[in-house]
Amino acid sequence: MNNQSSDKYQEKLTPEQYNICFRQGTEPPGSGKWLHHDAEGMYVCAACEQELFKSDTKFDSSTGWPSFWDPTAKSNVKTVDDNSMGVHRLEVQCSNCHAHLGHVFDDGPAPTGKRYCINSLALNFKEK
Repeated sequence: MNNQSSDKYQEKLTPEQYNICFRQGTEPPGSGKWLHHDAEGMYVCAACEQELFKSDTKFDSSTGWPSFWDPTAKSNVKTVDDNSMGVHRLEVQCSNCHAHLGHVFDDGPAPTGKRYCINSLALNFKEK
C-alpha cells in the first residue's frame, strides 16, 4: 500500500482499527462488538466498505471472534500465507484495500468446512 492510501485509512479508522487492518493486529477474544450480533445484513470492510460476509453465513465458533463459513464473493477476500507465531496460517485480507481481517481455518461447518475468523474492528455492518 502506498503512503497516500495508508494516510487516507489512518484518518478514517480509529487507532485500534488501523492497528488491526494495516499492522496485522488482533483484538482480544470475546471483546468484539460483532461477536454476538445477529441482525440480518452485510458485514463490510471497515476501511473501504467492500462487502465481505453475509449475516446468514455467520456462526458461533466459540473462539471469541466472529466467524463465517463463506465470504460474499471469493473475489472480495484474498488469502496470504502467514508464518508468524511459529505456525502456518492463512491470513484473510480485503481484496480491495488489503486490510487484514483475520485468518481462515479448515474446521468450520458445512457446506464449506471453512471458518473465517474475523476481527470485529476490521468490519462494519450494514443492516438489511
